[in-house]
Amino acid sequence: MSTTIDIRLPDGAIKQMPNGSTPFEVAQSISEGLARAVISASYNGATIEATTPLHEDGELVLFTWNNDEGKKAFWHSSAHLLAQALEQMYPGIKLTIGPAIDSGFYYDIDPGEHNISEKDLPAIEKRMIELARGKHAFALRSTSKSEALAFYKAAANEYKTELIESLDDGTITFCDHDDFTDLCRGGHIPNTGIIKAVKLTNIAGAYWRGDEKNKQLTRIYGVSFPKQKLLTEHLELLEEAKKRDHRKLGAELGLFTFSKKVGQGLPLWLPKGAALRERLEQFLRKAQTKAGYEQVVTPHIGQKELYVTSGHYEKYGADSFQPINTPAEGEAFLLKPMNCPHHCEIYNASPWSYRDLPIRLAEFGTVYRYEQSGELHGLTRVRGFTQDDAHIFCTPEQLNDEFMGVIDLVLYVFNALGFSDFKTQVSVRDPEKPEKYIGDTKLWEKAEQAIIKAADQKGLDYVVETGEAAFYGPKLDFMVKDALGRSWQLGTIQVDYNLPERFDLTYKGNDNELHRPVMIHRAPFGSMERFVAILIEHTGGNFPLWLNPTQVQLLCVSEKHEKYAKKVSEFLENNEIRALVDDRSETIGKKIREAEMSKVPYMAIIGEQEAAQETVSIRAHGGNDLGSMSLASFADLIRRQAADEIKSF
Repeated sequence: MSTTIDIRLPDGAIKQMPNGSTPFEVAQSISEGLARAVISASYNGATIEATTPLHEDGELVLFTWNNDEGKKAFWHSSAHLLAQALEQMYPGIKLTIGPAIDSGFYYDIDPGEHNISEKDLPAIEKRMIELARGKHAFALRSTSKSEALAFYKAAANEYKTELIESLDDGTITFCDHDDFTDLCRGGHIPNTGIIKAVKLTNIAGAYWRGDEKNKQLTRIYGVSFPKQKLLTEHLELLEEAKKRDHRKLGAELGLFTFSKKVGQGLPLWLPKGAALRERLEQFLRKAQTKAGYEQVVTPHIGQKELYVTSGHYEKYGADSFQPINTPAEGEAFLLKPMNCPHHCEIYNASPWSYRDLPIRLAEFGTVYRYEQSGELHGLTRVRGFTQDDAHIFCTPEQLNDEFMGVIDLVLYVFNALGFSDFKTQVSVRDPEKPEKYIGDTKLWEKAEQAIIKAADQKGLDYVVETGEAAFYGPKLDFMVKDALGRSWQLGTIQVDYNLPERFDLTYKGNDNELHRPVMIHRAPFGSMERFVAILIEHTGGNFPLWLNPTQVQLLCVSEKHEKYAKKVSEFLENNEIRALVDDRSETIGKKIREAEMSKVPYMAIIGEQEAAQETVSIRAHGGNDLGSMSLASFADLIRRQAADEIKSF
């Protein structure tokens, strides 16, 4: 065995280190400051601890708090600390799982006879910090399956036992710190002392393994930081997020509502919300028409066999709305879970030549999926939603240009709506889990390479995520950051060789033979519901002028000014400016306050002087008084502002 190993760093530099060196020691050889900041690492693509000995040549990436991977290790370690505190404070509880998530961590427990509520969280936080101060090292160790089963059977923990029974012998590891042991795959910070601040955010119910048939557990969510200052900033951000919550603002602005009688997860769009949604649809329809798309409409249901052919029934049937049986024997329909099978049948309705391709079919199609009640959340997770869906059928030679054209369309949408901060992710299949996917491996490889080639040509900053592909093909996902720095998955583009095979789609080539088209799935918004929710939170309800359902609120000082107010309204409407008249018998002060709360971009105040001079006194949202203007000048102001907002597209 060699006494030294070569370690390649991300900048291409190679460090020669003694065999058995740890990532921490590599960091130390670079600088003491880096060594103090390192909390985890990756070696040859596998996540490891900062204290893991390295015994072969390889590529090392060091993670700090400033990396997503570093935060993941930090929050996963904090979940262990939470579990330790809970075991000490509530003897007899049973631990299940405690992963890191995008915004912190959680741990699911079976509380047994204990009743843990929100009021207990501060005491649990205090215990976690007390334990953290012990600076106990996290140590990962391998154990046999029999030893692991014996450990948790002795503790009468049927949840951990069930997890271990599904694991292969030789792949099982425990993590120890202080006097606490937990079943764990790894990915930890060096010791508990790095955790300086903890906030347990809320308690919720969660079914074991997400199955409503299983026992409901108690889930405790939390977040932690290496500095108290970071927690303070985070809590301030949470307060701002509460103010921007789309469920709160959606109700205040009169955009949408839900009804128990209609059903959970089925939003009802109110007039203002419907107007906002219609504006978004018009915007995208116009862009799609310019890009050569043709609009189609498909039913809300389809025969079960349609989704058997596509593979949706096999992969999602058990978790979908159940089949609708008709009076005809053996006939069953499903609520449409996806638009793509319908679009395949539209393509199949006509013979095509290579000269006809590409065929671009677009639809704002409503689909239905049975999300569990515990997963529903405002407009971001619903059971009925409308996708801005489109499918392109092209030749293999056209694939690259078509894919890049869709990237341009997605970027155009983001730019127009103020989403300038985003990253991209190439989501590929997990070769270790072939049962999750349909189709030939060679076709998958072609599709994955096509996406990577287009992303490279467009200069996108992307990462490759294994196991995140759709069941029928890989995809390019766009991760957008909102005004609060939160990341959302919005637009998606997928390359699909499999549905054309399953639906026997063909076109006649220039060799007079039949060939398979390639299919591109794309949705820049993703779904209208989720996109509107994110847009509300991103803007805080202050929508761009061009998009706002009401651009101007006309406020009458008294009833005798109503006639002139209606004249102003007609003038603005004739100039394609959306205006509403507030002619209620309320004080002008109250009308202004309510217009401010409604986040209307402009208020036009109409009193005696304005009516006599045929002008309007303009007040912008936020209190900026623009003074008196002629109707023509005001209309020109709005047109210019809207044009400036959309000039980039």
